[in-house]
Amino acid sequence: MSFTVWEKDSITLYIIGDSTAANKAKDKFPETGWGMELQPFFDTEVKIDNRALNGRSTKSFINEKRWEAILTTLKEGDFVLIEFGHNDEKIENPKVGTSLDEFKANLIKYIQETQAKKAYPILLTPIVRRNFQNGILVDTHKGYPDVVRKLADSLHIPLIDMQRKTEKFVSSLGDEPSKKIYNHVDSGHVNYPKGLTDNTHLNVEGAKAFASLVAEGIKETKTRLAKHLIK
Repeated sequence: MSFTVWEKDSITLYIIGDSTAANKAKDKFPETGWGMELQPFFDTEVKIDNRALNGRSTKSFINEKRWEAILTTLKEGDFVLIEFGHNDEKIENPKVGTSLDEFKANLIKYIQETQAKKAYPILLTPIVRRNFQNGILVDTHKGYPDVVRKLADSLHIPLIDMQRKTEKFVSSLGDEPSKKIYNHVDSGHVNYPKGLTDNTHLNVEGAKAFASLVAEGIKETKTRLAKHLIK
């Protein structure tokens, strides 16, 4: 009986996107996707199902039938966080790269098919890369975040503007101090013997900070999901 009640009342929060949100294998530590750190912000009625994957774009996530797999379990009242852009912008790679129009069309597909299941899409702009030039954080995402913003506005879909939130946060840290939240690893690490300088992916500290910004954004959406936040 209690199991049936749990199934009825629970909300599954799906995350679809790329490596910046994805779950990571132990041999990639300290690389951590922000989606790995989101569950502690919710009460027990929300279950995170993180389907984000390294290297995926709006196009490849569909073509590999990863979205189709989610639609088989997506139920009324669930939510889907949709954050792409890092790989869509790689237009030199036809497997993942999309034009701005194709990016928009793919996002519309995710939105409409989520709504068809009586579930709720939330759009996210992509998080910033650590790209400081002369002490100023410079955007690398070109027109892709604006596509997300305009689409959210025109279709009245909740938006978490992670580009702007993370830009503000990383800029406040500054060039050198911001290295501490990205996957910068000294040589001699068991997973990175030669060390690593990665200005796209986060470490545990960064993932927790960015997950906090996602939770802040969810609160700002004032959706039913926001009522389940506990911090």
